[in-house]
Amino acid sequence: MENSHNHQNHDHNSNSNNRHSSKPEKKEMAEETMDSPHHEHEEKGNGHNGHDQGGHDHTSMIDDFKKRFWISLVVSIPVVLLSEMIQHWFGYTINFPGDSYVLAVLSTFIFFYGGWPFLKGVWDEVRKNAIGMMTLIGVAISVAWGYSTAIVFGLEGMDFYWEMATLIVIMLFGHWMEMKSISQASKSLELLVKMMPSEANVVRGDEVVKVRVSEISPGDIVLVKPGEKIPVDGKVIEGETHIDESMLTGESKPVKKIKGEKVIGGSVNGNGSVKIKVTSSGNDSYLNKVIKLVEDAQKEKSKTQHLANKAARILTFVALGVGFITLFTWLLLGFEFVFALERMVTVMVISCPHALGLAVPLVVAISTSISARKGLLIRNRTAFENSRKITVVVFDKTGTLTKGSHELTSIKSLSEHYSDDELLRLAAAVEQHSEHYIAKGILNKAKEMKLKVPKAEKFNYLPGVGLEGTVEGKEIKVTGPNYLKDKGIKAPSVGDDEGTSTLVYVIIAGKVVGYFSFEDQLREESFETIRILKEQGIENLLLTGDNERVAKKVSDALNMDGFIANVLPHEKQEKVKELQQKGHFVAMTGDGINDAPALAQANVGIAIGSGTDVAAETADIILVNSNPKDIANLILFGKATYRKMVQNLAWATGYNLVAIPLAAGVLYNQGIVLNPAVGAVLMSLSTIIVAINAQLLKKTI
Repeated sequence: MENSHNHQNHDHNSNSNNRHSSKPEKKEMAEETMDSPHHEHEEKGNGHNGHDQGGHDHTSMIDDFKKRFWISLVVSIPVVLLSEMIQHWFGYTINFPGDSYVLAVLSTFIFFYGGWPFLKGVWDEVRKNAIGMMTLIGVAISVAWGYSTAIVFGLEGMDFYWEMATLIVIMLFGHWMEMKSISQASKSLELLVKMMPSEANVVRGDEVVKVRVSEISPGDIVLVKPGEKIPVDGKVIEGETHIDESMLTGESKPVKKIKGEKVIGGSVNGNGSVKIKVTSSGNDSYLNKVIKLVEDAQKEKSKTQHLANKAARILTFVALGVGFITLFTWLLLGFEFVFALERMVTVMVISCPHALGLAVPLVVAISTSISARKGLLIRNRTAFENSRKITVVVFDKTGTLTKGSHELTSIKSLSEHYSDDELLRLAAAVEQHSEHYIAKGILNKAKEMKLKVPKAEKFNYLPGVGLEGTVEGKEIKVTGPNYLKDKGIKAPSVGDDEGTSTLVYVIIAGKVVGYFSFEDQLREESFETIRILKEQGIENLLLTGDNERVAKKVSDALNMDGFIANVLPHEKQEKVKELQQKGHFVAMTGDGINDAPALAQANVGIAIGSGTDVAAETADIILVNSNPKDIANLILFGKATYRKMVQNLAWATGYNLVAIPLAAGVLYNQGIVLNPAVGAVLMSLSTIIVAINAQLLKKTI
């Protein structure tokens, strides 16, 4: 949020965050996580414990698939060697009394042990009325095993044990690899959980006591020594240091922290020893909120993923239908049942929608994890994917395009009764109740000049325009130009140099007696941000409460497409709405609290802020840093993520469109016939390609 001293931003009033805690349902929120059996392990709880339990379940399932794969692989070797078809292909013979029964026993073991996850999956899907991939695999291996067993006990034909065994082995391997990939994509959560230390040094009286972090409460004083991890969120009350926040905020350089500045639990202390007053811990801490945001984002199902799951279900019914049609068609054409059954089994194997089911979820998991590491916290996946549609980005100025460190550069008294120093002293008395950047600039200047700041009485903030109070019996207001405009007070003339500064006026007894000029430096990253947006054909606008000269100076310096100045907080929503009415897909950047209506109105709301302010409830996406380049990165990464989803869906769907007819035998007369083993290999190959393509997303940011 920035304007010409719009003081409702002040921290003394910002604890009323619940004013905007309910975000309007302007965007379609995503649904729950996909319900295939290998995702059922995901925990339903919040915080560390839920995640730890989910991670444990996930690990045990990976180990189970791994074990079943290796045992089934070993047992399948003699099954393949004893297969009559394999012996015929390779010109060797293995005959001994009871060899067919040995083959049947080994194959039956593989069917029930290796195939158990798929057989159980059939029951689960039928019970939930959610026929899908597990049903397809389960039917295929059941048909192959049942038919082959019937042959052993007298039915004419050639068994399919080796095809069944290799199918089970390959499917086990595919599931194992898939779960490993998803697990690796979620490792950022585990790293975040491990970042928080379990113990902390708490100052109690003259003693320093080591206690568990879970026992620390807001208001406690914690001592953090050089090299230790910060155990809680808080404010430095003694000492100074440099803190490495790279794993939390993406800021590569250690950040200097002095008295009064916020620190984040999980970051690493550098070269100084500091005492920290705890502001939040446990589930309210920044790190826990980050973990919760990432977990929620990974669980949400985007529109693209929902479409993929629908396609997978449809493909399952198509595969089952085409499989049985293939069986009856070849029988009607006069072919042997063995051949017709082989065609049916091959169709069911080759058309397994495993790659399609994996296409989007894996991209979602990877993109969410990468985003979190880069300081992009996604609360609404649909909005994130829609970032590719953005046609205009509306920027706040202070703290986003600029450094937000307003320095008081000049003081101008307009009254012979008040010197510059006196003007500063009286203004500082009112401003000492605020944490606004203007207040900090005034107080820092007063401290620099070693002025004794008096107390202020009857303090009051003027929403959107400034502060007022009584100091030494004088009624003093410190306001921006909007207050003068609203009251019909003529603003004093200023020089050209000061005309591009942020101006704050001092009013005593209803009369303007002087003003302060503040300068804010542009961030170096802002130039790159605007350049990237222009290259992408995305319009960019500055929306600010500052006067037109300040807005024009910033806009021209950055070569922006335009600016809207003198905008009060409640007017920002209307400006966003006007852009939407013109057909724009709007992204709005703001602090997530005072800009809540505009963030809610925008197609994509992007909250700017670091530290505990990341909990902004109105934004779809939260940028941990106030680095404007993250906005450009967000849009580019959103496009790359959507592109990977489409590529994976196209591959999985296109693969099946070609594979199903080949498996059914439409090119039989041309000598092209796919057997079940080749089908299983091709199916697994499609899964691997989809997984690799999703992993390549890591190269895009």
